[in-house]
Amino acid sequence: MKKSTVLFAALAFTATSAFAQLTNKNGEAYLPESGDYAIGIDAAPVLSYFGNALNGNTSNTPFGWTYTNVNTMITGKMFTSETTAYRVGLRIGFNTASSTQEIDDAAVTTPPTFPDLSPQVEDKMKSSSRSIGLAGGMEWRRGKGRLQGYYGGMGMIWLSGSKTTYEYGNTLTNTSVAGAISYDFGTNINPAGTAYGANARVTSQKGASTLGFGVRGFVGAEYFVLPKLSIGGEFGWGIGFSSSSRGEIVYEAVSGTNTGSVTEPTGAKTGGLALDTDNAAFGMAPAAILIHFHF
Repeated sequence: MKKSTVLFAALAFTATSAFAQLTNKNGEAYLPESGDYAIGIDAAPVLSYFGNALNGNTSNTPFGWTYTNVNTMITGKMFTSETTAYRVGLRIGFNTASSTQEIDDAAVTTPPTFPDLSPQVEDKMKSSSRSIGLAGGMEWRRGKGRLQGYYGGMGMIWLSGSKTTYEYGNTLTNTSVAGAISYDFGTNINPAGTAYGANARVTSQKGASTLGFGVRGFVGAEYFVLPKLSIGGEFGWGIGFSSSSRGEIVYEAVSGTNTGSVTEPTGAKTGGLALDTDNAAFGMAPAAILIHFHF
């Protein structure tokens, strides 16, 4: 009976050890566990920095925290077990800018008496842009020891666009020159101050709106150099589609006794389909070198 108990205990210990998490001498786990999260960064700047440091490059630039693809999505993982994880990517970008400039009041025709200044009115410019990207998928893992292989798939969707508007303090008339009574923000006044033969200036300008989506498969491997810290490489392949609408410019125009607005389409309507490695289909590095932090 005693021998049977000892044998059972030995078998149980052996089975437990076979599935036990790898740990260092301090008991810290190397590999991801159920409930862990991970974030990834591009390892290329890090490797370049230390490589240049070793070869004595005096113009070495300190590396920064770099996104794992040129579309600047923040990427992460949530592990549901030691071998499976959800993958997510997110970018929500909204940018706004405004500028206010003073210009002489065109309604005042009498020159000011020194030391008085010419009466002023305000011209205003406001611009906004958006870049939104969402991605999600699953990852499966396998391997022995610190070297882990993984594979999986994910879907992505992204959209972007921009718009600029202008407000003017002076009223545009048939006899006034748009460029003389309006501040030139760089994109609102034509060199001749006209459009379609009419005295005109821009009141709004909309850039092309882009919508894209796609799916990709990926395969990679990573080595855990420290507990919960890995470096690895990944390849991806998939299909992506994108479509861009035309932009438009709206002019405030005066011609003779006619006053109104004119809308002019700009650019070309475009679309495309790519079935290729990630750099062509999604704008991502086709063989990214990645560092992942697990916590």
